[in-house]
Parts: sequence; C-alpha cells; structure tokens
Amino acid sequence: MLDVGNGHRIYVEQCGRRDGVPVIVLHGGPGGGCSPAMRRYFDPNVYRIVLFDQRGCGRSVPQASVHNNTTWDLVRDIEQIRQVLGIGRWHAFGGSWGATLALVYAQTHPERVLSLILRGVFLMTQRELDWFYGGGAGQFWPDLWARFVDPIPEAERGNLIEAYHRRLFSGHMPDEIRHARAWANWENALASVDSNGFAGEAPGDYARAFARLENHYFINGGFLTQETAILNNMHRLRGIPGRIVQGRYDMICPPAAAWSLHRKWPESRIHMIPMAGHALSEPGITRELVRIMDEIATH
Repeated sequence: MLDVGNGHRIYVEQCGRRDGVPVIVLHGGPGGGCSPAMRRYFDPNVYRIVLFDQRGCGRSVPQASVHNNTTWDLVRDIEQIRQVLGIGRWHAFGGSWGATLALVYAQTHPERVLSLILRGVFLMTQRELDWFYGGGAGQFWPDLWARFVDPIPEAERGNLIEAYHRRLFSGHMPDEIRHARAWANWENALASVDSNGFAGEAPGDYARAFARLENHYFINGGFLTQETAILNNMHRLRGIPGRIVQGRYDMICPPAAAWSLHRKWPESRIHMIPMAGHALSEPGITRELVRIMDEIATH
C-alpha cells in the first residue's frame, strides 16, 4: 500500500522481471480496479508489469471516496509510483477510462512515456457521455435502457448523470447500493459483443465504488477543461508512438473517438477489431494486444 496523501492509500503490485521493460497498467472505470487477468497481456520474462488500484476502488482505501479524487490526483499518483519504483520511462497500457488516464498522463509527462497502448478509447467528451447516458446506446438496447431509466422519476430523466448522482451520494447506504447496481449493470451488460443483455448482479461494495467514482468523474467532465481536453493537446505527444486497439462494435465507447484520436496523432497505428465490443476480454482484442506487446518486446 502506497500513501499518496490526502487520506488515500493505494494498492500497487509488480510482477514479471524486476529488471524488465517497465509498463504501467491503467484500469477502467473510473472505479473498476485492477485484476490478475490484466497481467496476461505481457510476457513475464520480458516485462516489469506495474498495476495499481486507483483512488477509492479495488484494494485502495478509503473505498468509494471521492474526496481529493480527480484526474490530476491520479496523474500525480502515477508519477509517485514511478519515482518510488525508480523507473525512468515506461510504456502506458490502458483501456476505456484507463486510455483516458494514459493520454492525460502522457500529455502531462511526455518525457516519461516510451509508448501508449490504448484499448476502447474514451476521450471524456460530452458527446461520449450523451451517447451512453443520454439514450444513444439505448436505441440498440431499449430493454436494458428501460431498466436503467426506470429507477429515476420521469421529471429527472433529462439528465440521468445528475439524477443518479443525487442517489449515489444520498448517504442512505441501501439506496446508494440499489442505484449503484443499476448503474453498473447498464454498463456491464453492454461490454461484450456477444452479450445477451445480462452480465450478472455486481456485488454491492464493488458496484457502489464503481458507480460513485464513475458518476463523480462524469458529472465533473473528468476534471478536464477546454485547455486540458485531450484532442486539444495531441501536439504534446509528438514523437511518442501509440497503438490503438478498438472494437468495431463497441457500444460503450464507439469507434469515432478512437478514429479522431488516430487522425490527430501521426505516430499512432489503429487496429479495428471486427466483431468485437468494448471488453478487454474480447478474444480478438486480447489476441491483438498480446501480439502488440510481444512485438514491442522484440524492439
């Protein structure tokens, strides 16, 4: 556990070769936490793999806390991890929100980044939030959309992020968990291209941390301004290579964002995976990420 200040202690782990090629793995959400499955993309005989649970989720404490929990706090945490581990430069590997964080970190500390490997790109724009929480994805999944919308009174459905915010931070634990599960279930059910519409009921503690953190970041626009918006700062990544792996049928983070990023980043290569959705575990996405990391390992 690493004390990063402001009352937060974050879980950090290393695996693979201690003298290997360093890579930092950034999980999604915000609030998803890292898992042992995230190690599978890296040859442990080559890579020094660093994973951590971001503030407020996974094994980090305090759980589900949004105090002193912003994008810029997480960027500072990544830098503190790098310094504590004595790593000069590293690759940044992240998907969904993890891709967002990897890009913001690299734009803030470009001298510390060897390359970026991104999956299911999310640029934290209002357009993307409107797609997923304003009814766009619901056009394809009207039954699940109804399940997500139904807990909210009709008068509040004009802004579901705000409506859920009031309930996820009500201070009444049973109510928070009930709405947290509805929030998490909506996203989890759409992650895989093979989804049948039900991904199982998320455990209460996990769902509460996941939903509160996502909602907190989304209602604050990811704590990005026009000056710090990702596409406005792509010039800061000049000279840094990038690999973008994107599911063609990603319902959570549609491919338009990945394509916009690629067009603004001459050093990037984009890999559109047919018949794949958003999840890291999609077979085509897994194969391509393993192939890319094996390729990087040989250079």
